[in-house]
Amino acid sequence: MIYSEKVMDHFANPRNVGVIEDADGVGEVGNPVCGDVMKITITVDDDRIDDIKFQTLGCGAAIATSSIVTEMAKGMTLEQAVDITKKDVADALGGLPPAKMHCSILATDGLKKAVDDYLVRNGREPIAGPIAHDDPDFDPHEEAEE
Repeated sequence: MIYSEKVMDHFANPRNVGVIEDADGVGEVGNPVCGDVMKITITVDDDRIDDIKFQTLGCGAAIATSSIVTEMAKGMTLEQAVDITKKDVADALGGLPPAKMHCSILATDGLKKAVDDYLVRNGREPIAGPIAHDDPDFDPHEEAEE
């Protein structure tokens, strides 16, 4: 499998690794098919993602997508953050092999869950919409059109 230089960089030098203690929102997702598990924690200030960290147990692509999605989302409004797509993540990494596109879905789902967790904790309605990994019929290797 051939990865872009950017994927390899984010795998070898991941950004924003860790857990935010007392996070405002937490998103945890997993993929039972490949075994990847991801946790994203955020702090929010004035409906913007002030800080974001991740912990991922998985393949190089899962780590790289986690890293890039945290870089993309930092400073965004909550609405902008939940609009990040798997294609946005893959494009930001210079592409992903088709067999690894499910990692970009995992990263965006983790971010969406963290945002919705923050909103619900604060008595607000969730805004992320459907989370692919919450759907029992979701097949991470079946590519849906954006």
